[in-house]
Amino acid sequence: MASPAKAKATKKKKIKQKVLKARVCIHAGENNTIVTFTDLEGNKLGGSSSGACGFKGTRKSTPYAAKVAAEKAAELVAGYGIESVQVEVRGLGPGREQAIRGIQGAGLNLDAIIDNTPIPHGGCRPPGRRRV
Repeated sequence: MASPAKAKATKKKKIKQKVLKARVCIHAGENNTIVTFTDLEGNKLGGSSSGACGFKGTRKSTPYAAKVAAEKAAELVAGYGIESVQVEVRGLGPGREQAIRGIQGAGLNLDAIIDNTPIPHGGCRPPGRRRV
């Protein structure tokens, strides 16, 4: 029996838009640092994290891992032609400052650094004292 001819799937060419100004959201947690590049409307362009860069366990929470994650994220979005970025930092993790230095090291200009760390006002009741 002759097999039916398969229709050739045409591949659509991905058109990358040029984004001159972008926003970088850095989530510096206790155990990981996540770096995300978005345009000014909030559409994700690319990103990376310490875990995605190959760091495991307690090495994910180091400042060096955060710097590597920021450099890798900047490398992933290099095709968009980003010139300047607005950095938004959230969290009090150890990779907070080094992630910003990693973005600067990738050759991007920083317009502003905004701290969006959530701070509780009152908040939940703390747990009671431990009794042994």
